Amino acid sequence: MAVTTTTTTLIGRGGGGGEVGLCFNPNDDRRHGSLFFLFLSAGRSSAPPPRRSLLLLCPPRLIIITPTTEYALPSSSASLTCTTALPPSRDRPRMDVTRKEALWINNRFWVRARLPVMLQFQQRKPSALSTPGGSGRLVRMEQLWQEFFSDPSQWWDNRLTKKSPKHPDFKHKRTLECLWVDGWLNPSWVKEKMASMTLGHIQSGDGLRSRVPDSFCNGDKLSKLCEEGRLKEALHMLKLMVQQTTKLPIHTYVCLLKGCSRRKALAEGKQVHALIVQSVLDSNILLANTLIRMYSKCGSVLHAHKVFSNMPRHDVYSWTAIISAYADSGEVQEAINLFQQMQETGLAPDKVLFVVVLKACASLAILEQGKQLHSEIIKRGFQSDVVVGNTLVNMYAKCGCTEDARELFDNMSERDVVSWNAMIAGYAQNGLCKEALTLYEEMKQEGVHPDNVTFVLLLKACANLAALEQGKQLHSEIRKRGFQSNVVVCSTLVDMYAKCGCTEDARELFDNMSEQDVVSWTVMIAGYAQNGLAQEALALFEQMQREGTKPNEVTYISVLSACVHSGLVDQGRYVFDSMCKNHGVTPTNEHYACMVDLLGRAGCLADAEHFINKMPIQPDSVVWMTLLGAARNQGHVEIGRRAFDHVVKLEPKNAAPYVLLSNIYATAGRKDELAKIRNEMKEAGVKILPGCSWIEVDNQLHAFVVGDATHP
Repeated sequence: MAVTTTTTTLIGRGGGGGEVGLCFNPNDDRRHGSLFFLFLSAGRSSAPPPRRSLLLLCPPRLIIITPTTEYALPSSSASLTCTTALPPSRDRPRMDVTRKEALWINNRFWVRARLPVMLQFQQRKPSALSTPGGSGRLVRMEQLWQEFFSDPSQWWDNRLTKKSPKHPDFKHKRTLECLWVDGWLNPSWVKEKMASMTLGHIQSGDGLRSRVPDSFCNGDKLSKLCEEGRLKEALHMLKLMVQQTTKLPIHTYVCLLKGCSRRKALAEGKQVHALIVQSVLDSNILLANTLIRMYSKCGSVLHAHKVFSNMPRHDVYSWTAIISAYADSGEVQEAINLFQQMQETGLAPDKVLFVVVLKACASLAILEQGKQLHSEIIKRGFQSDVVVGNTLVNMYAKCGCTEDARELFDNMSERDVVSWNAMIAGYAQNGLCKEALTLYEEMKQEGVHPDNVTFVLLLKACANLAALEQGKQLHSEIRKRGFQSNVVVCSTLVDMYAKCGCTEDARELFDNMSEQDVVSWTVMIAGYAQNGLAQEALALFEQMQREGTKPNEVTYISVLSACVHSGLVDQGRYVFDSMCKNHGVTPTNEHYACMVDLLGRAGCLADAEHFINKMPIQPDSVVWMTLLGAARNQGHVEIGRRAFDHVVKLEPKNAAPYVLLSNIYATAGRKDELAKIRNEMKEAGVKILPGCSWIEVDNQLHAFVVGDATHP
């Protein structure tokens, strides 16, 4: 005979007296599947006789099971007294319950020791599925699994997020009924059916639906972990997802790869790459492009190129990714070569790729290649794009063609603050700086508001010209516009005051900075060095380290320069030796040039030449020019000639080594060698550019060129 299933509503009445009670919260997942052995006594004759019974709490469900059968209280009300309760143990296994076999509690079920709890029962229709002996549960399990497979979109998939085996694998979104994949009540066909399904997407009545929660399927949880920098947790989640299924949405991998890119997490990125290969998705062009960008951001161009080479086909985004990877890593010529290879395939570049390659041409000052790109940009109609136009202005300016850059700037149909900054930077980088300041006045007249980059460029122009008064005016504008709190702007102000000889003003500004980074410390140290204040520079260098700021390679150049200008050979040797030892800074040609200059000024020319010959890296023209300059100052003909030969091989069109060697020969009275070197200079087609000087008088800049008598 079927047993009546009832639903309960807690009316919350206990006996008082202050005895301690137990509260079971239906929303507390930790109570799922808890077992309690109870001795129950019923207060009504219609209730079952007292016996040892089993109370199973699986919030928000409750079922009472006797040793021989299970039942629901049949009357409309009853009074129960809990006399004892035993906790669950290993020999009391978890029992699965279903909705129709359970007593429902709307809020909380309270059990008070030795105190009656009044419950009101609402009668429901008898269930034909619930029969003595538990056979009804087996039938119900069969029915629930059939409901699940017919429309899995109505169920939450908790397998990847549940923290305990007691938590259900699937839970119905509306009724909250539960299913366990390894449940002992499962029909035999369930495992076979589950094996044929995938976690990613399954077919349901209304199209493709995911069995995981919507937020999980959309990558929200994975994205949040990546944004918070919790890459290991996100990677662990991805591994679980791969283990559960043969196919996952592409954006799941993309999300984690982008997180690795932001954090420059190469190790985690490689693990994601391995999972992509494991899932046979490495041929997907979107994932391949994202992998190239990830490896590029993590500084591994070799891995990026391997991914690119293994791609079955490339689109313009693939080429842009690999070309950008080489350009960002400093291998600019290889980036330009790859662009030429792409053109041979017949694939048309877009404006983003044009910008990347134009920047590469600008960094190498390859004017002819830049002009060819300009021609293609016009053909494809990209010249009106403001970003492309700004990059073209920058390219021409960095190639020394300021007139072409200005013509392009004047003819731009649209200009933003970046356009003005590009032209100002072009003037400043090419010397003629006076024009940069004049252009700034035009910028203000046209109503374009300068940004922090504008002020940095203008301050550098003032520093190069030693235009103190105009620098002070810019400082005033910077304060008005609220840019003085910007650490980059403030560091450039310190540099400007120091280069104008105002080291006290520079130090006061430095000390009052709200934030000091390695750049701030470095420009102040360099300011002392440039003004011959070596002891102050060394003292500030020590203070920098005491306060926990790690010096970089530029800092060491500034400190070595201070030692050079003051002839502090021993201190210079100590600083140079401490670079790798103390801070892991690898010396570059600039550091070696400083040491050659330090030894040369001290008259140790033989030591300086020996130092160059023992360098672990190939010396550049600056190193040899430094030795040549020292030989000129010391009048050493043989060392000067050897240094000259090295410089000419590296820079055949540079006039400076010819001038220095000529001075050496003239000082030594070697007229024949002097005439010979001048003939070599003419045959090589080397021309000497006239020298130029500036002076500021009454807030007006004046430029003077050698041999120019036109200035009033």
